[in-house]
Amino acid sequence: MEEVNHTSVAEFILTGLTENPELQLPLFLIFLTVYLVTVVGNLGMIVLILFSSQPHTPMYYLLSSLSFIDCCQSTVITPKMLLNFVIETNVIPYPQCIAQFYFFGTFAVSECHMLAAMAYDRYVAISKPLLYNVTMSYQVCSLMLAVVYGIGLISATTHTVFLLQVLFCKSDIINHYFCDLYPLLEISCSSTYINEVLALSFSAFHIIVPAMTILSSYIFIIISILHIKSTGGRVKAFQTCSSHIMAVAIFFGSTTFMYLQPSSVSSMDQGKVSSVFYTIVVPMLNPLIYSLRNKDVRSSLKKLLQKISFLKTKS
Repeated sequence: MEEVNHTSVAEFILTGLTENPELQLPLFLIFLTVYLVTVVGNLGMIVLILFSSQPHTPMYYLLSSLSFIDCCQSTVITPKMLLNFVIETNVIPYPQCIAQFYFFGTFAVSECHMLAAMAYDRYVAISKPLLYNVTMSYQVCSLMLAVVYGIGLISATTHTVFLLQVLFCKSDIINHYFCDLYPLLEISCSSTYINEVLALSFSAFHIIVPAMTILSSYIFIIISILHIKSTGGRVKAFQTCSSHIMAVAIFFGSTTFMYLQPSSVSSMDQGKVSSVFYTIVVPMLNPLIYSLRNKDVRSSLKKLLQKISFLKTKS
C-alpha cells in the first residue's frame, strides 16, 4: 500500500496575477496608485465625517463604516500583492496566510451586508422621509452595525476553524495573489467536503440575501423617484441611484462569479481577474461614488479645506 506524505507545509508561494515580466512594472504602478487612492479616499471620508459638523446622520455613520471596511480590506490584500511584482518569489508563512484569509473574510462579508444596510437606509430616507428619524435612530443604526460586523466575524471564524483542519502537502504554490479559500482547498491533500459545503452555503447567504435586499430597496426607491414632479429632481435622483447600483453590481457580480460558480466550470485564472474587482477596484470606487457625488459631503469637504487654508494663512 502506498504511503501518503502528510507533512504540512510551513509556508506558501503566491503566484500573483501574472508571471509575464513585461507586465510586472506597469501592474505594480497601477495597483500602487489604486491602493494610495483607496487609502486616502476612505481615510479622508472617515476623518471628514468624524470632524465635520454637517454630516452626522445615520447615513454618514454607515458610510464611514463602509470606508473603514474598504480601507481595511484593501490593506489586507494589496500590499502583499504588490510585493509579487517586485520580488522573484512571493513567500507567505502559513500563520500569516491564515490570518490574511481570516481578516479578508471578515471585511468582505461585512461589506456585503453593509451595502444592504446602506440601501435600506436610502429606501427609508426617500420613501418614508417623515419616519426616517424614528426608523433609523442611532440605536437602530448601532444595532445594524453590530449585526454587520458580527456576521462578518462569525463567518470568517467558522471558515478559519475548518480550514485549520485541512492538511496541505500536495503543493506549496497558491495560484492566486492572496490566501483565498478555493485556491487553498485546491492544494489540500485531505478531504475538503465540509469546507466546500460551508463555502457554498455561506456564499449563497452572504451574496443572495444582501443582493435581494438592495434590489428590493432600489425598486421602491425608483418608484418613489417617479412620483417626483420636478424633472431635474428625477434626473438627479436617477443619476445618484445609477451610480450606487453600478458599484453594487460590480461587487456582487464579481463575488458571484468567484464563489457561486460550480467548481467544474470555474477557472482560477479567471477567478483571479474577478477577485481584483471586489478586493481592489470597488474599495477605491466606493468613496467616489457614495461620497463625492453627495452634495452634503462636498459642502463639508469645501468648508474643511477652507478652514485648513485659513489656519495656515493665520499661522
